[in-house]
Amino acid sequence: MITIDTLRPDALGLVSANPASATPVLDALAREGTAFTGAVTPVPLTLPAHLSLFSARIPHVHGVHDNGQTVPAEVPLLAETLRRHGYATGAFVSGFPLQSLFGLDRGFAHYDDRMPAGEQGWVERRAEDTVAAAATWLEQNDRAAPWFGWVHFYDPHDPYDPPREFWQPGPRGAYDGEVAYVDYWLGKLIVRARAAGGERPLLIVVTADHGEALGEHAEHTHGFFVYDSTVKVPLLFHWAGQVAPQRSDAPVRLIDVTPTVLDLLGLEPLPGAQGSSLAAGLRGGAIKAGPAVVETWLPWIYYGWSPLLAWRDNGSKYISAPNAELYDLAGDPGESHNLAGRDPVQTDRLALALAAATAAPAGVAAVSDNAEAVQRLRSLGYVGVGAPPAVPSGQLADPKDRIAQREQLRAADGLARAGRQVQAVAAFEAVLAQDADNRFALLRAGTAALQAGDTDKAVAHLGRSVQLEPRRAEARYAYADALMRLERYDEAAEHWAALAELQPRRPEAWFNLATALERGGHAERAAEAMAHYRRLKPAPG
Repeated sequence: MITIDTLRPDALGLVSANPASATPVLDALAREGTAFTGAVTPVPLTLPAHLSLFSARIPHVHGVHDNGQTVPAEVPLLAETLRRHGYATGAFVSGFPLQSLFGLDRGFAHYDDRMPAGEQGWVERRAEDTVAAAATWLEQNDRAAPWFGWVHFYDPHDPYDPPREFWQPGPRGAYDGEVAYVDYWLGKLIVRARAAGGERPLLIVVTADHGEALGEHAEHTHGFFVYDSTVKVPLLFHWAGQVAPQRSDAPVRLIDVTPTVLDLLGLEPLPGAQGSSLAAGLRGGAIKAGPAVVETWLPWIYYGWSPLLAWRDNGSKYISAPNAELYDLAGDPGESHNLAGRDPVQTDRLALALAAATAAPAGVAAVSDNAEAVQRLRSLGYVGVGAPPAVPSGQLADPKDRIAQREQLRAADGLARAGRQVQAVAAFEAVLAQDADNRFALLRAGTAALQAGDTDKAVAHLGRSVQLEPRRAEARYAYADALMRLERYDEAAEHWAALAELQPRRPEAWFNLATALERGGHAERAAEAMAHYRRLKPAPG
């Protein structure tokens, strides 16, 4: 299983019809197997999309709507089923949102998430290093036994910085260069994987978690809107003698991948799977694409604006927003002509279908799945971070109307990434002057102020951030850090404890909790927290 972060279908030469294709490996896999040129992700964010891929459930059901949440223990995953059936399982991820502390490692006997810290805290492992790690694992496997490997490449994610020799021509040359670089190393990986498989044919699945807007609809990256520029992804199945060579534009879904893999292998489906197997279609039968639910809660979670949900079916797409949208995808693939006002019957029909598809109680992933951690926090006197936030109601801002403000925030964030923290604080505060409770501006202004050494200002912004978003781990971490610098240790301990509940497998949460308790004069409680830290991360030797 290969997942390439942030991969648009038109980055493949097969789709763009580019005679000078920079993706020969992906193009060959597509020609020799079944290539879906417009599969649909349920959410344009890394962790929730990958969880949907491996659980065959949409975010409304599995409960993970954003990076940084914890995968619920009760959600069954593909790797768990394969491991029960005797497969050696190994995963090699390249981006921080997929690190094991978030819980997607369940079912993998070997989960390699080691990666260097980049500039300004960005964390990424380049493709060549990920391939080297995966190749070592493949060489160590028993060639007579079945194995399942997952390799995730993060390179095409913003910011784009491919090695110079892979840079491509045109205005998106840096992005396409990242894809070309991944394609090159994917070729090396496949050679090693085929060698590890011996004489047995290798089932290869390649897809992406989401696309990249690259300026379409005034969005530059992904996660803010649910237009097809970030929702459509390539999906390739290659299995010599088992999968027919064919190309399809059918909008099959990312949640269909795990049911398809298990069906191809003759194994039982995952309990609660919402996706459907495409195995019959891969063998030459009819390919049927079910309707798709698509969402992004990023506008609500980060900015306090309206979340977006969409229903995609039979060439039409309805987007539930304060100002509803309806598109004829066949005649208007760029989604530039909103038909909601001109076709109220179709708008209402799709709105009702979306409401029915999301009528079941929503899954909750905000509660810790680590019973031991919760029990230990209770024993230390901490009662938890409260109930999950209510579904937003009332008159919320439409993200379409706030795209200019979001670009202001992105520019301010760029200043912070460049180390210009004082200017970044001023830029964020300019937004806060107009939108006092903008969650992104509060959090980023607070962290930038902390890095600039203005701890009092950091505490003011971060305190409000935590008040508005009690379950945002990043806000808890930064606020606790600021309180520690002011020697307000008992207050800091409360927030380190909250972080430990939100992310119970995060060692530094427990270490910092122990430190705050010790400095606050609570030696016995500090020792207990430190013991839990050591269980998570044993001392060398």
